[in-house]
Amino acid sequence: MNKYFDIKDKVYDVTEKYPELIEVLANAGFENLKNDMMRKSMGKLLSIETALKSKNINVDVFEKQLVEAIERKSDMTDNNGIVKNVDENAKVSIKGILPCPVRMQFIESFEKFVESQDYKINYNLNAASMGMDAIESEIMNAKTEDDLSDIYMSAGFNLFFDNKYMGRFRDKGVFKDHRIGKLNKSLDNENISVKDPEGEYSIIGVVPAIFIVNKAVLGDRKAPTSWEDLFKKEFENSIALPTSDLDMFNAIMLGIYSKYGKEGVKALGRGLLKSMHPAQMVKSGGRKDIDTPAISIMPYFFSKTIKENSNLSVVWPKDGAVISPVFLLTKKKNYENSKPLIDFLFSKQVAEVLGADGKFPQTNPEYDNKLEESQNFLWAGWDFIRSNDIGEILRNTEKWFYGEE
Repeated sequence: MNKYFDIKDKVYDVTEKYPELIEVLANAGFENLKNDMMRKSMGKLLSIETALKSKNINVDVFEKQLVEAIERKSDMTDNNGIVKNVDENAKVSIKGILPCPVRMQFIESFEKFVESQDYKINYNLNAASMGMDAIESEIMNAKTEDDLSDIYMSAGFNLFFDNKYMGRFRDKGVFKDHRIGKLNKSLDNENISVKDPEGEYSIIGVVPAIFIVNKAVLGDRKAPTSWEDLFKKEFENSIALPTSDLDMFNAIMLGIYSKYGKEGVKALGRGLLKSMHPAQMVKSGGRKDIDTPAISIMPYFFSKTIKENSNLSVVWPKDGAVISPVFLLTKKKNYENSKPLIDFLFSKQVAEVLGADGKFPQTNPEYDNKLEESQNFLWAGWDFIRSNDIGEILRNTEKWFYGEE
């Protein structure tokens, strides 16, 4: 039981108290709740628990998402979704964008760390849903490295590798990966290594993209087992992608282009039926209407909301789950002051928080990512990233994906 509501409370009572949950529930398949009359009539009859079970939604997991939505709303009301501290006497500064599903847990751990230190830390930590404006603005307006924060934490190939953004400082040797030794064996082995060989970028975790197959919509078609399968003509206008999640979308574009080239990107684009938030993707387990995708590409985290006896099945692509890395960029300058915070961010404690029980694989070597050997990854690799203008590639792949050339 959480402190906000009982899972057996009526839908109407809970949504009256927390109206922000109407949208969350609507995205999970209860669109009728957006109609106030329907919400009052149907919502007074059904409990949250009964409603979720009727859609084959994992009750325990979804309850946590409802709680997170309430807390996120409260946090955004208080501070516009930004947790920050500004002190002119601070010795260290950090800016970050945090994955929404684990943001509150990380903030709690982070603030305890800050309170334990005997010096001030400036921080600005946004929810991913709030965008990257604060970081982008700082980087774009920075004239020298002194105008940059000491530490940046975020996903996003575009921001950290585009020559117009952080690339101009990277080329001057401003950043250093302070982590020593091998990373977690899941992400540092003979098949993949996310450890930067040039020792500038750190990766603390990854967001894998996998498939959810709706067997009710798939029909007689053979379920795809790889990204290459998605390029087949039979899957045109059948796929949902989170195109509004730019970090994940860019990671998918970069991964597909690096392995399958321009034609692979264009073929995946032909498969697009609609853009959907992952919460919307998992709602369609029992639906067969024309707008329901047969395959949904989504972060691995959201797969845990799916029950085994539903029409949805989870597929980890055999050519690898595309990964969107969570980067940590730390300046060489001011390292002595930054070291305690850097060590904290690399710690097993933080890996346990960000890992979300293995759904966001971590690079900390002590953390158990709970992956089988067959659960491999697809990513462009450092040689590809270093030898290409990533910003230009992402601009091109977006055009190819949408058939603009």
